[in-house]
Amino acid sequence: MKKLALPFLVFLLFSCTQSTTTTTVQQEEVLPHPPAEFHGKIGTSFEDSEEDYPQPFEAPAGAPNVLIILLDDVGFGQAEVTGGPIPTPAMDQLAADGLTYTRFHTTGICSPTRAALLTGRNHHQAGFGTISELSTGYPGYNSIWGKNVGTVAEVLKQNGYSTAAWGKWHNTPDWETSPIGPFEQWPTGLGFEYYYGFQGGETNQYYPQLFRNTTPVEPETTPEEGYHFTKDITEDAIAWMRQQKSIAPDKPYFMYFATGATHAPLHAPKEWIDKFKGQFDEGWDAMREHTLARQKEMGIVPENTELTARPESIPAWDSLGADEKKLYARQMEVFAGFLAHTDYWTGKLIQAARDLPGGENTMIVYIIGDNGSSAEGSMSGTLNNMMTQNGFPDNVERQLSAMDDLGGPEYENHFAVPWAWAGCAPFQWMKRVPSHFGGTRNGMIVSWPASITAKGEKRTQFHHVIDIAPTIYEAAHIIMPTRINGVEQTPLAGVPMNYSFADAQASGTRHTQYFETGGHRAIYDNGWVAASFHGVPWELTGSVGFKDNSWELYHIDDDFSEAHDLASENPEKLEELKTIFDEEAKKYDVYPLDDRFAERATNPNRPSVVRGKTEFTYLAGTERIPEGSAPPVYARTHTISAKINYSKGDEGVIVANGGTSAGYTLYIKGGKLFYYYNFFHLNHYEVASTALPEGELDIQMAYTQESIEPGGGGSARLFVNGQQVAEAKVDKVVPARYSATETMDIGKDLGSPVSMSYQAPFAYTGTIEAVKFQLQ
Repeated sequence: MKKLALPFLVFLLFSCTQSTTTTTVQQEEVLPHPPAEFHGKIGTSFEDSEEDYPQPFEAPAGAPNVLIILLDDVGFGQAEVTGGPIPTPAMDQLAADGLTYTRFHTTGICSPTRAALLTGRNHHQAGFGTISELSTGYPGYNSIWGKNVGTVAEVLKQNGYSTAAWGKWHNTPDWETSPIGPFEQWPTGLGFEYYYGFQGGETNQYYPQLFRNTTPVEPETTPEEGYHFTKDITEDAIAWMRQQKSIAPDKPYFMYFATGATHAPLHAPKEWIDKFKGQFDEGWDAMREHTLARQKEMGIVPENTELTARPESIPAWDSLGADEKKLYARQMEVFAGFLAHTDYWTGKLIQAARDLPGGENTMIVYIIGDNGSSAEGSMSGTLNNMMTQNGFPDNVERQLSAMDDLGGPEYENHFAVPWAWAGCAPFQWMKRVPSHFGGTRNGMIVSWPASITAKGEKRTQFHHVIDIAPTIYEAAHIIMPTRINGVEQTPLAGVPMNYSFADAQASGTRHTQYFETGGHRAIYDNGWVAASFHGVPWELTGSVGFKDNSWELYHIDDDFSEAHDLASENPEKLEELKTIFDEEAKKYDVYPLDDRFAERATNPNRPSVVRGKTEFTYLAGTERIPEGSAPPVYARTHTISAKINYSKGDEGVIVANGGTSAGYTLYIKGGKLFYYYNFFHLNHYEVASTALPEGELDIQMAYTQESIEPGGGGSARLFVNGQQVAEAKVDKVVPARYSATETMDIGKDLGSPVSMSYQAPFAYTGTIEAVKFQLQ
């Protein structure tokens, strides 16, 4: 007998009763489900007994497969499906088969959006008021995913679904991302039975640091052989999907597919980039105008929508010189190639889902960006996104010299701020600015042929990413439990969107929603928005403070793009909304506000496996140590020593940390010992020994920090068996972080190579006993 009858009847009761009855029913819904009662017969032997084997719990009859696709850093005005200039035929086809939501919102930055999406609670409730690397010791900001906010994956898994996740996972605390865990906040600890992707906010699309479940794995092909991360995870997801439907065809699946695209570095095959040559020569001002015209024609925005004004800090395209225009146009071509390439591969995933038996009963939720477009590349763009995040701007001349190689494996490039602004047309601002819709308004498509009969229609109800989980529960006839694995659950903050599937004119059910990250604040309430802007998002250091913050007021039922500030005309309404924000902030753990960014990266109170330590010993074979768990040698006097066995002809890496973006490596090649320091692929320093003697060797690199200026360096010396064999200046050193996901490895250099003088992983062919670090 199937074990779904009672839960399904409970669901029907839940659906037809008043809210008071709903509370009672939900209190009875607990996971895991109680053990099945034994209905057999037990005699003295098997001959006079009847067995009754407990059967696996089955999903409710007709429960759909669910595929969530989440892109990264895509603005409302970039993809063609929402009026942007970049062709997205796969998104267009999905929208033609379903519904496009034009007033759907994210949180304004990545980790918070993902936590809200997967829990159905506001991001501060899940501990993700910011990204994990900037966590602080307050409940709304500690990046610790509490067991009281169970994920949709956990709920579906215990209700008869197969669950799996791919791609970017930026919701594990920075101190727990090493291969030894702990793994409670990895996907496999949060309800996903399978995972393939990377930990962190961004990765090199050609050299990602991959995990399969919790085991580190390396790409099976190289960039030269055509490797790209989006292609890799798509093919893996399709293989999993087909296998799941082959083995358990009647069991629904829940798939969470979160690309690293289009987050910087902007990496795409050259043939995709070249498709857009010359298409952005008119510049960002013209791009915004063309986008708004298309949005009106497509019915994405109302006819009376206005372009918001260009901020004074963003230059007009016509004010630029010829070289600037040439470079900036190419930057946008690279981004366009990246998004088009992503659309192509997600299209293959969508088609594979539809082609499977029962594919029409697959609900696909495609969220086109976890926030607005990114301005983290600085006003000029950059060849190295990590360099700008460390506080070092790039320049036009340097980028021009490498323009033809943008998008390839050598650089971790990003575009200039104005493209991010233009990519969020018609709104103000962009990613990291949740006070305005440029940071939070993202296109969203829902297609479910078995249940949604409307085709190609728009939906304009105001909704938020927290509403996705409740929508899935209602579609699957599953009630959010009050307890999961013994822990009482925080009630859902989201509301289902299913009511809108059949009725474009249905009244919206989300009446109020707050927004906050990094001190930027906004509150939506029944057609009105109060907003407090808190500094340009490309300034990554410093605090504006909260004493004299100004607020703006918009009536978005009449002003879609937030073009007209009504604060001075309606001060009473503004005060009313500010009071509502304060109430919501207290309710959802938003306080205390904190507008610092880079300063939070080195929080001394954050849990750490290295804090306070000055000595580290790593045995041979230790690898994939994330930077947050590696010795913090940044701008600090230190030594690296190793005991090795060396024979003539032996070569390879002794230790390396980082990659093409920045880092250091100690290696042997051509009979010599080398220390190589890569300062953001901008400055390169090499210290080389004389010929090494054979046998057991004690080798050491001693670095002395001599400058107190940010980025200032010192000198490095090499020793063999206690004798100095080389010395050289290292004038520039990285102050905070080499990369987002590159690692420290003993005996090899995994990921992208720190030095171009060898090909990764360049594993050492001799014997390494141990590598030791001593910090001063």
